[in-house]
Amino acid sequence: MNRREFVAGGLALSAAAKASAAWAQSGPLTKIIFPFAAGGSGDMLCRQLAQFLPAALDRSFIVENRTGGDGLIGIRSVKGAAPDTTTILVTTGPTMYLLPMVENEPSFDSARDFVPVSQLARFEFVVAVSPSIGVTDFKQLVAWVRANPSKATYGVPSSGTIPHFTGWQLEKALGASMTRVPYRGSAPIINDLLAGHLPITVTTLSDTITQHRAGGIRIVAVSGPTRSPFLPEVPTLKEEGINLVADGWYGMWLPAGSSPDFAKKLSAAAAEILAKPDIKEKLNAVTLIPVGSTPENLTKALATDTAFWQPIVKATGYKITN
Repeated sequence: MNRREFVAGGLALSAAAKASAAWAQSGPLTKIIFPFAAGGSGDMLCRQLAQFLPAALDRSFIVENRTGGDGLIGIRSVKGAAPDTTTILVTTGPTMYLLPMVENEPSFDSARDFVPVSQLARFEFVVAVSPSIGVTDFKQLVAWVRANPSKATYGVPSSGTIPHFTGWQLEKALGASMTRVPYRGSAPIINDLLAGHLPITVTTLSDTITQHRAGGIRIVAVSGPTRSPFLPEVPTLKEEGINLVADGWYGMWLPAGSSPDFAKKLSAAAAEILAKPDIKEKLNAVTLIPVGSTPENLTKALATDTAFWQPIVKATGYKITN
């Protein structure tokens, strides 16, 4: 071995030693399982948590996007994980309460199979229209739907979701028969709205706000209990005379049998991170409203939404096969 090789080898060993020391200082590795694709607002939420949780809990965190089955694949993987603090689930509240309602044979029980940690952030749904139908507000949309029943088609990003069941409720409230078209995500919906192939959508605010602001599509109503802080000029459905409220949120859970003490520590750390002004700003930029709550509050939110949506889902008769 010549001197250059010796020095290079020494530097490599030194770097490896430093990496090992850093790993040792960072503690055990915990995976945050997110059952949807990378790049969206929920994924960003997970990555912010993974970046700042290590300082509070003396361990490393990584995000693993385990997609498929409208969230089922990731949820099932955490259900079967060891309760040893190395696996965390972050998903939407609707996946946790809707999926057991629409499966013929529910593959998980949110209360039995998971330990609650925290409600993390809220997000909103909207009714948006294509410029091709010449509608500029919700009242005009109602008139258009009633005058054009054969053309009254609305897209939703997937079946068995809040947009699906919100659209169903909207049909009932308007006394109009509309055609629901399930897509694979919101991106193709936006493309069809822009091209004039689809007149209406019910989907998330985060997926529509950019094109709304650019004038490509128009959001005519939000479905939350109050006006959105991101679009204060747009009325709620309730303001438009439709007794319909629907919103969504992200939550965090551990596998059943996990330590309640660890759940409380994780909950407190997440709440502290979500209260940071710079984190709030980043999440607001993707239309997420940080919450940060206790395990008890998460349990209450899940129970409240389950009670609200169960009769609605049952009335639709919608089911998926396992």
